[in-house]
Amino acid sequence: MTRMLMLGASIGMISLLPLPASAQQTAAPANMTFFVTSVGSGKGADLGGLEGADRHCQTLAQAAGAGTKTWRAYLSTQSVGGATAVNARDRIGTGPWQNAKGVVIAKDVAELHGTNAISKQTALTEKGEVVKGGGDTPNTHDILTGSQPDGTAFAGAQDQTCGNWTKSGTEGAVMMGHHDRMGTGEQPSAKSWNSSHPSRGGCSQDALKGTGGAGLFYCFATN
Repeated sequence: MTRMLMLGASIGMISLLPLPASAQQTAAPANMTFFVTSVGSGKGADLGGLEGADRHCQTLAQAAGAGTKTWRAYLSTQSVGGATAVNARDRIGTGPWQNAKGVVIAKDVAELHGTNAISKQTALTEKGEVVKGGGDTPNTHDILTGSQPDGTAFAGAQDQTCGNWTKSGTEGAVMMGHHDRMGTGEQPSAKSWNSSHPSRGGCSQDALKGTGGAGLFYCFATN
């Protein structure tokens, strides 16, 4: 009887021991509906068009355990060469959206383009990791959007989407936002999550690095 009691006590003690760190780590939750890509295309703003960008979102989400949803890149395109402009806000579903840690960043499209909760602490990658921003090395807070503050496409001939996400050279430019809401001044654009400033020197990976970017973009689940 004494031996049985000792064995039971030992089992109870074992059950109270903390799990090792490796066992405590889990993949991004299946209910994640928003993330910043952990990596870009590697070709600057050439994402293979919207189709290529969406595929990148889907692939990263799949690897993180959230591939059962339909993912779309938060990117606008312009009316160039007869193509119809596309608004980023119109292609991401209706919300709500939450990050890999379960934090809701916006309940709907209106809140997303108003008083959303996007910040360096909440705009996480599909892996649940913080994206480096102002003050970090390297700073990668420039997020590709090609969009105006309200999530709509730019009108006119000035390129703000690097040829609708097909250019990676010295020609063209792309509008970007700051996921950390930090800029060089206090003006609203400096702190905009989706429309802070255009790239400088073109659409290449080096051009994006020049202002604090890595070719990352936002992904949203539409369902």
